[in-house]
Amino acid sequence: MGSHRRLAPSGFVRGAGTARAAFTAVSAAAAVLGALPAGPALAAPHGGTGAEVDRLYQEAEKATEAYDKADERAGLLHRQVRDAQDRIARRQQRVNTLRESLGSLAGAQYRSGGLDPSLALLFSDDPADYLDKATTLDRIGAHQAGELRNLRQALRELVQERAEATRALTELEKARRAVVAHKRAVEQKLARARALLNSLSPTEREAYDRASRSGRDDLLPGVSGLSGLDGGPAASARAAAAVAAARSALGRPYVWGANGPSGFDCSGLMQWAYAQAGVHLPRTSQEQRHAGRQIPLSQARPGDLVVYRSDASHVAMYVGHGRVIHAPYPGAPVRYDPVGMMPISSVTRV
Repeated sequence: MGSHRRLAPSGFVRGAGTARAAFTAVSAAAAVLGALPAGPALAAPHGGTGAEVDRLYQEAEKATEAYDKADERAGLLHRQVRDAQDRIARRQQRVNTLRESLGSLAGAQYRSGGLDPSLALLFSDDPADYLDKATTLDRIGAHQAGELRNLRQALRELVQERAEATRALTELEKARRAVVAHKRAVEQKLARARALLNSLSPTEREAYDRASRSGRDDLLPGVSGLSGLDGGPAASARAAAAVAAARSALGRPYVWGANGPSGFDCSGLMQWAYAQAGVHLPRTSQEQRHAGRQIPLSQARPGDLVVYRSDASHVAMYVGHGRVIHAPYPGAPVRYDPVGMMPISSVTRV
């Protein structure tokens, strides 16, 4: 999908600084519509303020991915309900038309009289004329029987459509509640992270920002350092187009739950970039990891999707020379970072 309607993000953390990109953690896709725990009681910082900020960003991204999935499902259900309502209106019109037709046939039969056919023939002044009329009435009777069958079928279909629309409306309401729950969870986590970052001294904040931009070669499975990754050509023409699109988004803000063009979350940027290349990607990073063929990191080429952490909670686009483009977190714009900025779980070639 190119773009959906998105709920306007509130509680968005502006100026949160360049915190570590290793902030994302998301629940399994099967549980994505369940409400995430977002109680107000947050644990005290473990291992310092920086570690606590990282933990909060991970949890916020977990809620963001769940929000994206719930919002996408709500949009799909909304379209299903709208289409069902259109079908119900058309079927109701058909039922009304059939009823009117049967009413006309019933009226014609009533006007013909209710005598037994043999008696009607006996008392008829013009038997030949009566036989002609009887033939016509027989045809009307056969047509009426067919119309009755059509009406019964139309009524069954109408009842089924209404039942399906009711089910979709119920599911839509559940999805909307899930969207609200995930949105609230994101806002709480990000507000807490912002408060912690604001509590740092200028020197501590600078050190934390430097740490957030440093890659770690030891996080690359099977690759000793970044020297094995070059800046060769993209894997395909569409991958090259997606890289160009991602580069055009550099500097745009991280906006949770957004997939462009003015702002992005991590999976939203990947979806938007590939949409500019004419390729539809699923909405969440968990789904995007299965949107193509998985390859070793040592074979990564520009345009490949680099998925992070064992739960596939964050995604970036490899652009060559050991770098990726991604939407890191609130307060940090779309930017380049080292491919080894956090543990890599897989690389997907679309």
